[in-house]
Order: sequence, then C-alpha cells, then structure tokens
Amino acid sequence: MVSQILLWIAVIVLAVLVAALVRQVGVLHERIAPAGALTLHQKVSVGEKPTALTLDTLDGGRITVGGGGARSQLVFFASPDCPVCKVLLPIVRSAARAESDWLDIVLAGDGSASAYRRLVADHGLEGVPLVLSEALGRAFGVSKLPYAVLIDEEGRLASLGLINNREHLESLFEAKERGVASIQDFLARRQGGAK
Repeated sequence: MVSQILLWIAVIVLAVLVAALVRQVGVLHERIAPAGALTLHQKVSVGEKPTALTLDTLDGGRITVGGGGARSQLVFFASPDCPVCKVLLPIVRSAARAESDWLDIVLAGDGSASAYRRLVADHGLEGVPLVLSEALGRAFGVSKLPYAVLIDEEGRLASLGLINNREHLESLFEAKERGVASIQDFLARRQGGAK
C-alpha cells in the first residue's frame, strides 16, 4: 500500500514537472523571433538595381536575370552536390506553382551540365530555366549554397539570403511584401519603433 502511495506521489510530481517544462518551452518560443533567410556579406544591397545579365539556359534558350519586367524573379542558386539544395528543390518547385501569378523562378549554378540535367530531371524541374554561370553567382556575392535572390518587377533587389528551409524561402517573399531587406531588419525596425 505504501509503495502505491509513493508511486502516485512520484507520478504527480513528474506531471507537475512536465507541465512546468511545457510552459517554459512556450515562453521561450514566444521570445525567439523568426530568423528568416540569413543575409551574408554580399556585393549588392537590397534596393539596388543590379546590372541585368542575359544568359544561356541549359536547354538552349536565353534568359535575362534582372532588368525589370512585368514579374518578379527568384534566382535560386543550387548545386547537385549540396544535400540541402536537393531537399529544397521540391519546395522551390512548389513555390513556382503557388506564386506563379507574380513570380518567375530561375535555377542557377556552375559546374557540370550533365550533373545539373540529372538534378533537374530527378526533381521534376524541367519547366524551370537553369543557367550555369559563375559570373551570375559573383554578381550577387553568392558564397554559400543554397542561396536565393529575389528581384522585383522594377529590377531592384527585393531580398536575398541563405536558404535552409521553407520558412527562409518564404521570408524572402515576406520581406519584399513589407519593403524591408530581411525579416531581421523588419523586427529591428519594429522593436526600435516600440521603444
């Protein structure tokens, strides 16, 4: 009988501890702001109008990156050797469909054309233009992959950054919509205005 009472006391104490930990996790979750895409030191700045580049696509066409037009462009830099890139390509394909009313997606990289053809085929990205251009990566200061650059309809850089998950990709769209360089910039402005 005594052992059962002690067991129930232990169960109640553990339940109280779990409830306290769950509450603490909730408090910590509220304090941590969304990160968004990490902007690395780059050669271009948000709001700047980079030089438009007309490049050959892997399928033999031509595409102009930048320069403005009726639609925004998302340039997604990836590599066939990058495991995170491979995880994100279905998300990029999904974004291409979901945002098709205002956004054109361009895949970019440099390296072996055959490896990129396999990457495109493996991820069902046949309709997405792919350019292999080291100059394009240098123009945007890409140093780590996967990386994305969002160019608005006027040909200005709307947002850019290192992309490691769906939330990072969506943060580029959110930053463009809010007219800020990044989600971190938006939160800093909001906190500065609250003081």
